[in-house]
Amino acid sequence: MNRRDFSLQLAATGAVLATATAAQAQGGPVEGTHYVKLNTPAPVSLAADKKIEVVEFFWYECPACNAFEPALESWVKRLPADVQFRYIPVGFTARHQVTQRLFYTLEAMGQLVPLHRRIFAAIHVQNRRLGTESEMMNWVKEQGVDMARFNELYKSFQVNTAGNRARQLSDAYRIDGVPALGVHGRFWTSGALAGGGERALATTNFLIERVRSGKI
Repeated sequence: MNRRDFSLQLAATGAVLATATAAQAQGGPVEGTHYVKLNTPAPVSLAADKKIEVVEFFWYECPACNAFEPALESWVKRLPADVQFRYIPVGFTARHQVTQRLFYTLEAMGQLVPLHRRIFAAIHVQNRRLGTESEMMNWVKEQGVDMARFNELYKSFQVNTAGNRARQLSDAYRIDGVPALGVHGRFWTSGALAGGGERALATTNFLIERVRSGKI
């Protein structure tokens, strides 16, 4: 799916899903069908005590990302100790970059955990528009956030750098749609490729095991 299409969706066409489901049933995820192996590895950022990195590329305004989030959260809670997960908000266009900056600003303030799901709910349940800076700032203010600190960080070097690195990483993974899951700079999958969100998570488990066993 084109990265500049604002109506991003999780499922591909019925024919693609049927092919993916049939192939998986015959013996597990298949390279080139259910996941992509990168020709050039993407960079990883690991804590000292972690070994395998998984990232989710997402956009708060993406309906498929919103629908995928509960299953993803549940899956993340069950990850083994040798796996590190992190979110990567995409910045394909100026509109994407509004909520990308929101993500990294709240992260820098230590406010991301309580507000992450609220952002999805505001857009997809309450039908709030957060696609411009003024709309987004109004919503943030309503959440009781320290706006002086928020404004200080929003266009800071720290947040600019985080956004630049996120865009570089999505380019390195060659991501053109969301949601998508990257595994240790070597592979990526998505619901469109794997045949749905749960199958994407199962494929990610398969890819984690490939990395763990050195089959990369």
